[in-house]
Amino acid sequence: MPQRILDVGCGINKFPGAIGIDRNPRSRADVIADLDHFPYPFRSNSFDELRAIHVIEHVAGVVPTIEEFHRLVRPGGRIYISTPHYTDFSSFCDPTHRWHLNSFSFRYFGEDNAGYGYYSAARLNEISVRVKLLAFWRWLGFEFCVNHSRRFRRFWEHYLCYLVRGKVMDFTFEVLKPK
Repeated sequence: MPQRILDVGCGINKFPGAIGIDRNPRSRADVIADLDHFPYPFRSNSFDELRAIHVIEHVAGVVPTIEEFHRLVRPGGRIYISTPHYTDFSSFCDPTHRWHLNSFSFRYFGEDNAGYGYYSAARLNEISVRVKLLAFWRWLGFEFCVNHSRRFRRFWEHYLCYLVRGKVMDFTFEVLKPK
């Protein structure tokens, strides 16, 4: 059975084989809907995978949007999110960006929620976080260090990210739901 994939905010570059949802009628979306109004027109647990590529920074609320993503994806399914790092020029040059995120911005939904897990009942297991840095830092091997040590990534976020700026972050989450 083929995987059911939802591409949220697909624009004109809809993921092959996915169902696309977007607010823009000039996109290649299969479903036109306001991405800030919930629920989206799909049943709970309808998808094996959800992709939100350069979308989360545009929505009215990160927490309710992640909760809707969580509702739509079956237990054990995957959510892929890509967004600019808040130190990147692109995070602030687009006037439609409402949120400027870092590599720990989704921790409320995981085990490492720093005591703030009560903000949402949606639970995600962080499979991977990949931070892309500007080319100069990548060539020097700094990107490798940031991506291969959570401790180093935390140090970078706290002390170095304004000097060694991030570019884009790619997240992969597993959806956790009670049985």
